[in-house]
Amino acid sequence: MDIHGFLTTHQLPSSYAEIAQQWFKPLCERLVEHQKGASRPLIVGINGSQGSGKSTLTSFIEAYLSSVHGKRVVSLSIDDFYFDQSQRNALAIKVHPLLKTRGVPGTHDVTLALNTFRSLDKGARTLLPRFNKATDNPFPQEQWPVIEVKPDFIILEGWCVGATPQSNSEIKKPINHLEEVEDPLAIWRSFVNTELAGDYQTLFEKIDYRIMLKAPSFDCVYQWRLEQEHKLAAKALEERDGVMSDEEVANFVQHYQRITEHALQYLPEKCDTVFYLDEKRTITEQDVKQ
Repeated sequence: MDIHGFLTTHQLPSSYAEIAQQWFKPLCERLVEHQKGASRPLIVGINGSQGSGKSTLTSFIEAYLSSVHGKRVVSLSIDDFYFDQSQRNALAIKVHPLLKTRGVPGTHDVTLALNTFRSLDKGARTLLPRFNKATDNPFPQEQWPVIEVKPDFIILEGWCVGATPQSNSEIKKPINHLEEVEDPLAIWRSFVNTELAGDYQTLFEKIDYRIMLKAPSFDCVYQWRLEQEHKLAAKALEERDGVMSDEEVANFVQHYQRITEHALQYLPEKCDTVFYLDEKRTITEQDVKQ
């Protein structure tokens, strides 16, 4: 694998090579061991809060498995299954205004996700959905990548991948300003929780190997998401309408807080590999289930 080419492509510091050598190459070798002799694609789920490095890890795993082991890898993000603006606007009118904002369970086309997995599992010609965050709508379908053969691995990464619903009593009490002011009757968060308890669990149950990039707390997420948005702004100078200000990011991350905090507490025990991050996103330790 050309690690230097990977660093250049993803605009990563040279120190990432050491991180990959210490933590991610052994992870990839574990994945290869798990996939040996499998008659269907091994589905890998990667959970991590916003800005934790999920996309970069996904790209590394794909590059490593394909170049070192000759494996066919398909990478999907839960973000690529967001409904378009018109569908979310309809939800906002029908259920609650907060559903206009992409992000939470209930704003993804889970049926499309399940159909995509089903098609890949069969080895059928499959279009891979792609979402353009700068325009807040999916890319036109003719721009979606096409897979013609059955992959060896399917990676699904996302901030809520593997997350589980809360109890009704937990849902009632608001946990931040957004919930308190904009969802005082708990209509929005109850809808989100019900959605998460439904087909999302059907999707997550397909995962064979679970990985988590665990943030030290939710407090880091705003700063990480801010960095992410600044990078997006730099890439999308011609489409600035879809890029958020710092204040908008602060409001935006509150949509994610409840599920993220719940996942930080309960998801590690369900994962096969957990990487523990510090405030600077440096891996401090790992927990690997044998």
